[in-house]
Amino acid sequence: AAARGGAAPMAAVNAPAVAAGERKAEIYTHTAPWLIYGMNWSVRRDKQFRLAIGSFVEEYNNRVDIVTLDEESGNFVADPKLSFSHPYPTTKLMFVPDKECNRPDLLATTGDYLRIWEVKEDGVELKSLLNNNKNSEFCAPLTSFDWNESDCRRLGTSSIDTTCTIWDVERECVDTQLIAHDKEVYDIAWGGAGVFASVSADGSVRVFDLRDKEHSTIIYESPQPETPLLRLGWNKQDPRYMATVMMDSFKVIVLDIRFPTLPVAELQRHQACVNSLSWAPHSSCHICTAGDDSQALIWDLSSMSQPVDGGLDPILAYSAGAEINQLQWSSTQPDWVAICFGNKLQILRV
Repeated sequence: AAARGGAAPMAAVNAPAVAAGERKAEIYTHTAPWLIYGMNWSVRRDKQFRLAIGSFVEEYNNRVDIVTLDEESGNFVADPKLSFSHPYPTTKLMFVPDKECNRPDLLATTGDYLRIWEVKEDGVELKSLLNNNKNSEFCAPLTSFDWNESDCRRLGTSSIDTTCTIWDVERECVDTQLIAHDKEVYDIAWGGAGVFASVSADGSVRVFDLRDKEHSTIIYESPQPETPLLRLGWNKQDPRYMATVMMDSFKVIVLDIRFPTLPVAELQRHQACVNSLSWAPHSSCHICTAGDDSQALIWDLSSMSQPVDGGLDPILAYSAGAEINQLQWSSTQPDWVAICFGNKLQILRV
């Protein structure tokens, strides 16, 4: 079930709207049979407009679907052969960051464990189930993960047990496990081949270098003690910058790692909690944020160095039909951003 939109969905803030019908459809919608939580774009150049979505059902049996836009009809196609069951909801999904198609077509998911799946023409096979707490019958759920773009063998997971684990997914073994924080770790992001950062319920952003595992650098701490930081994005085009979101906060905090502890900008135009953020994959100064106000906002941070009276305004805004739970900016097709709200996946041309 899909719908086709009219003019550009991301309206320029304070600019006249483009008359409908002047451009090709700029928005496509897929309706799933369940609430969507996990979602991400395929990275391979030969699989344009392909995404994976994960269900959020409060029981053991959940699902992952792989959907592809049929550009002729403007509809998303969910191939039943590429739909598979998943224990518990996925906390995150990611395709292998392999644009040049040199590797098998892999998809990773986290929930109770890290799983690597191989997508084939006739179905999806579980390639590996990676579990690092061998001594316990209980697993500590994984909150998030990030697949290293510079080295596809490396994938880092974050867990409620205060650790981050770096896996070698080719050898299917642990490279490093670190006690990263004092409390649950909620998100992790790579900033290069051997450097990653994480955020936690302890309210800190910490940076780790795999060449010196004994030490970490605290880049930021929540001004309200014990306020968890939930999301972390590291700017791949300019690794000096990262962005994070506090729990139940309407604003996004932008950090410059050269100047720890003091935010370089605070993006304060959301009217409700921010749930997701994504740096532009092709521009060093753009970021997209989305939240419970049903808004997806794109910001231009190039003027960040000069303070703006009353704070920065977004340059583009889109209103969805409900609270936006998930947002991903396509690295292979950087004109497109995907959002999820309720049981809908939408892709928007920006």
